[in-house]
Amino acid sequence: MEIIKTKIPDLLIIKPDVFEDERGYFFESYNNEKFVKAGIDYKFVQDNESKSQKGVLRGLHFQNPPYAQGKLVRVMKGAVLDVAVDIRKNSPTYGQWASIELSESNKMMYWVPPGFAHGFVTLENNTVFFYKCTNLYNKQSEGSILWNDPDLNIDWIIDNPILSEKDKVSPLFKNFQSKF
Repeated sequence: MEIIKTKIPDLLIIKPDVFEDERGYFFESYNNEKFVKAGIDYKFVQDNESKSQKGVLRGLHFQNPPYAQGKLVRVMKGAVLDVAVDIRKNSPTYGQWASIELSESNKMMYWVPPGFAHGFVTLENNTVFFYKCTNLYNKQSEGSILWNDPDLNIDWIIDNPILSEKDKVSPLFKNFQSKF
C-alpha cells in the first residue's frame, strides 16, 4: 500500500497493492495498522454507499463539530472526480482544494479528514461510491458550500452537472463561518 501526500497536509491518496490474475483481482481496502502508521488514526463507525448516473454532482458537504467526519472514500464501480476543500480556519491551506480521479480501474482511495468539505462528480453511468466515516451522521450538524463557488474556482471538468435542490442553493464560501 502506497500513501501519497497531496498539496494539502493531512489529505492523502491511498494506492493499494492490487493482485490480479486470470481469476480477477484482490486488494486490501483497509488495514488499521497500516492506516495508523500513515497518520490515519481514527475509528470508523459508519459506512455509506451511493449510486449515481453520469454527471451527478454531490457536494460540497461536511458535518460540523461535534459530529465532524473523516471519510475514507473509493469507487467500487465507475469513476468520479473527487474534491476536498480545507475548511479548517487556522490552516495555512484554508480555502484551498485538491482533487483526484477515483475509479473502479485505478482502485485508489482518498482520505478526507475532519475539517474538509467534500464532494464528487460522477464520470460514468451507474457509478457506485463508497465511504467509511469516523462519526455518525447528524442532520443538525450538516453543512455545505456552493459547488461552483467563484472564490474556490474548482475545476469540476464537466458542465451542467445534475444537482440536488440543496446543492443548488448552498452558501457561498465568503459567507461561510467555519466551526473547525
